[in-house]
Order: sequence, then structure tokens, then C-alpha cells
Amino acid sequence: MRRTYHSVCQSEFVLECVVNISEGSDRRLLNVFDEACGDALLDRHSDRDHNRSVYTLFGTEAVRSLVRLAVERLDLNRHDGAHPRLGVVDVVPFVPLESSSMEDAIAARDDFARWLADDLAVPSFLYGPGRTLPDIRRHAWTSYRPDFGSHHPHPTAGAVCVGAREQLVAYNCWLERGTDIRVARDIASRVRQPGIRSLGLQVGDRVQVSMNLVAPFSIGPHDAVRAVEDVCREVGTRIGHNELVGLVSERVLREIPRHEWTWLDLSEDRTIENRMAKRR
Repeated sequence: MRRTYHSVCQSEFVLECVVNISEGSDRRLLNVFDEACGDALLDRHSDRDHNRSVYTLFGTEAVRSLVRLAVERLDLNRHDGAHPRLGVVDVVPFVPLESSSMEDAIAARDDFARWLADDLAVPSFLYGPGRTLPDIRRHAWTSYRPDFGSHHPHPTAGAVCVGAREQLVAYNCWLERGTDIRVARDIASRVRQPGIRSLGLQVGDRVQVSMNLVAPFSIGPHDAVRAVEDVCREVGTRIGHNELVGLVSERVLREIPRHEWTWLDLSEDRTIENRMAKRR
């Protein structure tokens, strides 16, 4: 018998889901998406130039309401934005928290991907232990075929990367105005390491080093910013400002001296634990 996680997640906060939607500029539509999430919504970070919104949710129910609306209302053929994407709902990772395990996250991932194919006819690529999100971005539709659903993209929704992963921190270092995109890409390549996934992106009239800190308890935002600053000094540019995308855990925050929080775009209000406490 297949285990289901819906009733568990309604009564306990065991899984976090961080949904990346390919829409960041239509405020009216984003408000509709917000309402679909109900009280499961912990945070939304939207960026017009990326044309992307990151929804931090708890549990496994609200993600289905949000994704259904996004598939109905968005069209990948009309999408333009700085961030790479496979679909109108680009990434849906399930993250174990508190008493939950990676096994729970994997089961929720597979449940969601099956629902996505059966109910919305949208194919998905799975990532998690043994396969990374960058792997999918490199190999989707070539050496990788969808794990669930059609082997062809949905005509308007594309495909979804559905994952099970540990906590990470999404983080951007915006470089000073006038910095060339080639410099941003060079910096991104030089700070990249097992704990830091990085891209140099042109975002509007500025450039950024966009990072996923995949081992945030050992390499946190302060470590990543120092690495970027070191390379900036070598190449003759500076960081203009830093940007947290979404939330961090309280454990990550407490590892950073308080006097650095403002520069790093961190605060007690930007933790998962704080947002959960506010809704109880």
C-alpha cells in the first residue's frame, strides 16, 4: 500500500516545498496565486527581470492548488526572463524539516509528480539523491526523458523539475553598475564548488552572481559573499548589494554575526521558524 502524506502534513509541519513559478511581474496574477496557497504560504519572493517567483510553502496540499493555477494561467511560449526554466512551474522541491526524513520527501516528490502527470498532463523530471537539478538542466529532453508523464513537453506548461533535497539557501550578489556580464560569469565560475552552485546572469541593466548554497550549515551566505568579494577585488569590481531569495533556517542565521545581517539581507523575520511561529 502506498503511503500518503497529506493528512500528516495537515497536522504537522514536516515538509517544506519551495515552488519556482515562471512569473514575476504581473502583480494581480501573483495575488491570485498567493490566495491559492492559503495559510501554507510562508514567503513569496518575486523578481520582474528574472520573471520568476519563489513560493515557500509548508506541507503538500497548497502546492497542488498553486501549480494547477499556474498551469492554467501561464504560457511558456510567451515567457521572457533572465533565469533558466523548463516550464511555467520550473522547480518543485520537497524538503524534510523537523521530524520528517528524506524518505518522506522522496515519497511526497513521487506522489506530486504522479499527480502532475495524471491530473494536469504535465511531464516531470525527478531529482534528489543521485541526480541534481543542474544535471536535469543540462540533459533534459536529450539523454534524460521525463520520469512521469509524456516524453514531450506540455504545449504551454513545458515540464517541471520535481525534487527531494535537503535545505539550501538561494542567494544573489548584485555587482556594481557597469560590471560586464563576462565578469559576472567569470566570478561565478571561480566561486563555484561542491557547496556553491553559481551562475553569472544579466538581469535588466545590471549583473549578478546567482547562487544556490546547497550545504548552508557549512557554507552559508557570509561565506559565499566573502568568496565573491575576494574574486571581485582581483577583477576590479565590487558587490553593490546582496539579496536573500526566500527564507533561511534559524540555525544558518545564528552562525552569522548579527552586525553582518543587514549587509547580507538577513533578519530574524526571514527564517522558516519565525514565519511558522507567526501563523500558529
